Amino acid sequence: MSGRLGELLVRENLISLQQLQKAQDEQRKTGGRIGSLLVRSGAIAEHDLTSFLSKQYGVPAISLKDFDIDEEVLKLIPRSTAEKHQVVPVNRAGASLIVAMSDPSNIFAIDDIKFLTGYNVEVVVASEQAIKEAIDKHYMEKGPNLEEVMAGFDDGDISVVEAEGDDINAVDLEKSAEEAPVVKLVNLILLDAIKKGASDIHIEPYEKDFRVRFRIDGSLYEVMKPPMKLKSAIISRLKIMSELDISERRLPQDGRIKLKLGKGKEMDFRVSVCPTLFGEKVVMRLLDKSNLQLDMTKLGFEEQQLKDFMEAIDRPYGMVLVTGPTGSGKTTTLYSALSKLNEVAWNISTAEDPVEFNFFGINQVQMHEDIGLNFAAALRSFLRQDPDIIMVGEIRDFETAEIGVKAALTGHLVLSTLHTNDAPGTVSRLLNMGIEPFLVTASLNAIVAQRLCRRLCAECKRPAQVDDQALLDAGFAPEEIGTFQPFEPVGCRTCNDRGYKGRVAVYEVMPLWDGLKELVIQGCSTAELKQEAIRLGFRTLRMSALNKVKLGVTTLAEAVGNTAPDKF
Repeated sequence: MSGRLGELLVRENLISLQQLQKAQDEQRKTGGRIGSLLVRSGAIAEHDLTSFLSKQYGVPAISLKDFDIDEEVLKLIPRSTAEKHQVVPVNRAGASLIVAMSDPSNIFAIDDIKFLTGYNVEVVVASEQAIKEAIDKHYMEKGPNLEEVMAGFDDGDISVVEAEGDDINAVDLEKSAEEAPVVKLVNLILLDAIKKGASDIHIEPYEKDFRVRFRIDGSLYEVMKPPMKLKSAIISRLKIMSELDISERRLPQDGRIKLKLGKGKEMDFRVSVCPTLFGEKVVMRLLDKSNLQLDMTKLGFEEQQLKDFMEAIDRPYGMVLVTGPTGSGKTTTLYSALSKLNEVAWNISTAEDPVEFNFFGINQVQMHEDIGLNFAAALRSFLRQDPDIIMVGEIRDFETAEIGVKAALTGHLVLSTLHTNDAPGTVSRLLNMGIEPFLVTASLNAIVAQRLCRRLCAECKRPAQVDDQALLDAGFAPEEIGTFQPFEPVGCRTCNDRGYKGRVAVYEVMPLWDGLKELVIQGCSTAELKQEAIRLGFRTLRMSALNKVKLGVTTLAEAVGNTAPDKF
């Protein structure tokens, strides 16, 4: 119908030939339906397209938002079929089933539904967007029940890896699956998180509810509400897989699950169990080495920022600090730097808590606070091991900071992380820890601060109308207004109707220039340090985020929501 619909719309003067050709070019690149592409590009309003289809095919047009569809009617067409053909069952009348479609000429879909349901199909027309929203609303409103979750689930290709040291040594999942259906449910949760590209899984007990949420591209989404009676069984199963003490329910515990997913692929889950008012909450961080981005040119650095960072890590000695909150991508940036530095000529040692990914050629040490193996102890040991490059997972106290600074001053390159809001504020944090100003200026090569913004889906983003004042308030200069096109999220199949797909890092890189060193020695404030750094060419997190908006990579809302304004 695609070509014919476009021609009919041109013939009726509802769109121009140029608009049709543009949509057809887009269709060849990205796929999708011509009607949807024309609506998305603004060539025709959704309402006008629906009215045209209604007249053309002699079928009524309906507004799905006004319908409260009966659950028994919904059961006649499974969600998979509804999504495949872009249809929604609306009502049942005798031997007929009324079905809303965005393409009334799709005979294959009508025949498929006739065969599947045994009913005669009467078609009404609705817009593609309205059908998508109806599918999400009616098929997901109550969440999948346990029977739906378990139906057709085959976990035969998943097993727990029995590994040495800290990795799990547990019973084979294939045998356990025959003993308890809860094991299948846990496997499904883990697999579903992997398929959806989640970074974290939250399993949360409340007084009268029990829910599972996934963090995808930085935002949490509820995916399931298992029965309350399975709460203890699910949490105990996860604790067994993580080799934790299932009888201890009053104290926090940390563990790790390593899954083998067939075809040689492995996935690590870092597990944290915390006792709450109504039971233990489990949070799992997914660590997928195959998706680890180690190409520094693709992380999100601007050209000059990357040059400054590379110069800092290419020096034979000194300290480079990466700062930001938990989950802002600090580990990825450090691993990228280590990957770049990983050569036979260098002895590289890391102290991590936990070791998230293992690399050939790098000596990685897992911290064990309970036996006295902390960052300071590991650092002392490294300095007796003929090191060239040292990476410390985090500088948490004066002792670790002091040893790190001394190592940086005695011919070693030291990489580490610190929890501060921005790069200039890191200097104050080190001084507050007790490090002397002259030691800070002598040891620091550069400070990197970072945040993560959601990346707009390239398939469905569209130009946005943004008020000039909002752009000025965000930090754009008056002369920049009108020189670029902001974009906004829409939602399509590629991004699961979220409008965003993946994340991009926003950086600020502050080399410790001589002008800044003088200010640190003089005991200046963080604001003064930041002002001078900007004068010397430093680009803040907000500046970098706004540049991503100009490039159409992210939205103004993401830039403003993830970075602080540059006010002095």
